[in-house]
Amino acid sequence: MFKKTIAIVLTLVMVLVAFAACGGNNNADGVKVGFIFLHDPADSTYDNNFYQAALQVKKDLGLTDDQVVIKYNIPEGGECYDTALELIEQGCNIIFADSFGHESYILKAAKENPDVTFCHATGTQSGTAGVANYHNAFASIYEGRYVAGVVAGLKLKEMVDKDGVTPKVGYVGAFPYAEVISGYTSWFLGVRSIVPEATMEVKYTNSWFDVTAERNAALALISDGCVLLSQHADSEGAPKACEEKGVPNVAYNVSTISMGPTTALISSKIDWAPYMTKMINSVVKGETLETDWTGTFATGSVKLTELNADVAAAGTQEKIDEVIAKLESGELKVFDTSTWTVDGKQLTSYLADVKDEGDYKPETEAIADGYFHESEYRSAPYFDIIIDGITVPQN
Repeated sequence: MFKKTIAIVLTLVMVLVAFAACGGNNNADGVKVGFIFLHDPADSTYDNNFYQAALQVKKDLGLTDDQVVIKYNIPEGGECYDTALELIEQGCNIIFADSFGHESYILKAAKENPDVTFCHATGTQSGTAGVANYHNAFASIYEGRYVAGVVAGLKLKEMVDKDGVTPKVGYVGAFPYAEVISGYTSWFLGVRSIVPEATMEVKYTNSWFDVTAERNAALALISDGCVLLSQHADSEGAPKACEEKGVPNVAYNVSTISMGPTTALISSKIDWAPYMTKMINSVVKGETLETDWTGTFATGSVKLTELNADVAAAGTQEKIDEVIAKLESGELKVFDTSTWTVDGKQLTSYLADVKDEGDYKPETEAIADGYFHESEYRSAPYFDIIIDGITVPQN
């Protein structure tokens, strides 16, 4: 149903986008927006999340159909650069791209077209490239994942108390990148805030979207004794495998309750609409645009999907509200160094690779005031530490 519904909606929008103007109050005259998506939103939860944000912004800003052009299934290669040029030829003066691997191609297009604004999600080079019309953005999604981990921890505690299960959880990750490591570590710390003795096994698929690989990774984790799973991968493979095996699951980007009514707990997500709105409005008004932007709970960028009350432990919603309030007030820091160790020791110093100079050399002290300052010095994650309690594949 998910794929069928999105496919129908996407088809209708793409037909309308083919220069069939609509009426309405347009507060963004003179702007035409292009979107570059890695996959088809009908298949990928990640791209569907961006797609839904694009539709919301179109509605909120009163953009006409001929002011929005959507391109999808654009690989992380030369096709991305070609697509950017196509969007410029179609009159787009602000372009959004959604995948990490798009960056070098979007940056190339930005250098060659200084009058066009380029906004790239998850990228790292805006602070070092020196290209005024090129911008990066991300959100403090590690906070959302931490809260989702708390939800998982409450469920895990219920399972331990009622059924005596071993508190081992699993995580299906796309790549061994900082973005993924930051995500699964923050989720695990959320779990451990409820069940301190919990351990976690990670399996990588080496792909952002691979239904079969994600399903197989989930099944392998379950076979290894993981009693609750989460993921940073973009298909329905893991949630459906969890439903098949009766294993509680926390997903990413969209609610998976329809896929796993008896196992889906909740999902964390980045809502890209606030960033898109901010950047489009800045272009319309001729304002200076932020080079690197980090969304938060406060900006409406970090969110949790609907809680599946039929699966979640009692008192979960109240705990969610409590934890979010502490995060927003600053009382709680996700990467508080007193809550995790490496080789049995608490870290007091760690150099992170924050400035992307292409050399992958760490240069920025990331630990201060008792916590790791994730996404404060650059929007894209740079937490890449494997902490105690987490088992990852050995090369």
